[in-house]
Amino acid sequence: MIKGKHIVLGVTGSIAAYKIASLASMLKKQGTDITVIMTQNATNFIHPITFEALTGNKCLIDTFDRNFQHSVEHVSLAKQTDVFLVAPASANVIAKAAHGIADDMLTTTLLACQCPKIIAPAMNTRMFQNPIVQDNMKILERYGMEVITPATGYLACGDTGEGKMPEPELLLEYIIKALRPKDMTEIKILVTAGPTRERIDPVRYISNHSTGKMGYAIARAAMMRGAHVTLVTGKTSLAPPMCIHTVTIESAQDMADAVKAYAPEQDIIIKAAAVADYRPKYIADQKVKKKDGDMCIELERTEDILGFLGSHKEKEQFLCGFSMETENMIENSRAKLQRKNLDLIVANNLKQEGAGFGTDTNVVTLLSKEDTIQLPIMSKEDVADELLNYIMAKRSSQG
Repeated sequence: MIKGKHIVLGVTGSIAAYKIASLASMLKKQGTDITVIMTQNATNFIHPITFEALTGNKCLIDTFDRNFQHSVEHVSLAKQTDVFLVAPASANVIAKAAHGIADDMLTTTLLACQCPKIIAPAMNTRMFQNPIVQDNMKILERYGMEVITPATGYLACGDTGEGKMPEPELLLEYIIKALRPKDMTEIKILVTAGPTRERIDPVRYISNHSTGKMGYAIARAAMMRGAHVTLVTGKTSLAPPMCIHTVTIESAQDMADAVKAYAPEQDIIIKAAAVADYRPKYIADQKVKKKDGDMCIELERTEDILGFLGSHKEKEQFLCGFSMETENMIENSRAKLQRKNLDLIVANNLKQEGAGFGTDTNVVTLLSKEDTIQLPIMSKEDVADELLNYIMAKRSSQG
């Protein structure tokens, strides 16, 4: 997606400037062409030669540098830029950008660019919280720039609070997001992911092997394509994707309550979570002590969330379920598609190599009333995109 794209990284005078070396390396490995523009103050924190070694391109600092090709440097660079990221963005450069001040190479190029622009503030907490800085960031957003909310943590000045620049991995995600075509703008989508936990007592619970990887991949892909995403997730080791609304739940009943609350306003619902079919009928208040012999736990059915959604589906709402089988995958999944009034079901066989829980790949078959589409083994991220492609095509054909 980003291979061959031209990225400009604007680096300002902040101790966080050293992190951009890692970002430049990540971008280079993904096949992008990178130009780094530094303010004069930034050169006090990291040397331009570092960026030149990592990118293979000259690091630009001086607007009036005579060692350039015969062109107006900031204008020619602006014409070929696909994404401009200013990180770290100091309060000074944020103020200049907000008010159209262009007095160095970074700010003149930023003003000349018409590509997506991303600003990653990094500064002392008190400075970041200053109403003037807050107003300047709102101005940038009003002009269409994306301002990344800084992280909260220990700062170089010794304070603890907001103002910390996000890690390079997150900055890369924002760049990828800016480059993705936005074919799902204004679409509201609800995705469920991960396992549920059904408590036996304060210590033990019943669960399954779901890691949430498939559901998280779908949520991320939809967000990248411009959708408004709500992710209802069981507890996993995964970090929720950026720029989405995440609701963390524990039990099947928690998930049912959350899904019912958000479902009516959704255009698309994708139920990728592995929800427990049964839960202990009685939950002990104290830890159940070990005894000689076997122990029996009486179970009761949990609520059928997908069945509820199918019987309460809103007009023009698209409902997609998942089906994991160990035998008769197509027959069982088609029966579930019809029984639960779904528009689409994504079926896979737990016993097939490359599919199932915990893997980075999946092998799925998309089943609708009209189609049976078997996809080859691919990453869960690619499966997510193929699934969304199918759903968007179906929505388009239905008007």
